[in-house]
Amino acid sequence: MADPVLLIHGAWQGSWTWTRLVPRLEARGLHAIALDLPGNGYDDVAAADVSLDLYLDHIAQILDGIDGKVSLVGHSGGGMVATAAAERFAERVSRIVYIAGMMLPSGMGFKQLQDSVDGIAGITPHLVWSEDRLTNWATAEKALEIFYHDCPPEIAADAVRRLRPQPYGGFALVAHPTPERYGRLPRLYVEATEDRSVGIVEQRRMQTLVPGAVVASMATGHVPQLSAPEQLADILCPFLLNEDFA
Repeated sequence: MADPVLLIHGAWQGSWTWTRLVPRLEARGLHAIALDLPGNGYDDVAAADVSLDLYLDHIAQILDGIDGKVSLVGHSGGGMVATAAAERFAERVSRIVYIAGMMLPSGMGFKQLQDSVDGIAGITPHLVWSEDRLTNWATAEKALEIFYHDCPPEIAADAVRRLRPQPYGGFALVAHPTPERYGRLPRLYVEATEDRSVGIVEQRRMQTLVPGAVVASMATGHVPQLSAPEQLADILCPFLLNEDFA
């Protein structure tokens, strides 16, 4: 039987971002578990309490209810969470997938990556910050333009309505993977060539900085799980089912 799949959303999102992908994975024999990370607007966790460690403690609770290993799938900033989880729980993880995700070397954050390449600005210059600087969010207009520009209109509109302020402690993430733990796990990187949030220049730079991942390419924007879920499932399932990959 295939390992259960933990789906880890990125900033401002929640488990809802996987609603079009989950049934397609399950139709092919995969048990998919879409997480809601603490403090993402669907619980009562205070923004000041959100951190990468809190995210990992939440994942640990989920793993306590699962026998055997799991596969991790991280979208966008959820890729950093997947990296950190793979490092901490290496014995419980069989493989990792990044979907236009943060696949960065130890100690590097996304801003540092952006500063090092001639890529795109993405959503960062357009973020609105709370007065206490504990949360940020994107306006509906910019979310549609940068995140969901290639989604069906009704899907894009629904996604924008569901976005929530992102606590800073879950926004500026840095992981510390090691070759001995994280580095031994097979990885798949699904790049989105039309991404306006994490540009293809940044995505390919990450592939260079953390070599060894199998790479698949989609001509989509930032959220292929909503814009092209069937095509994404076609790419993910052989890897998650361990059919064509080592």
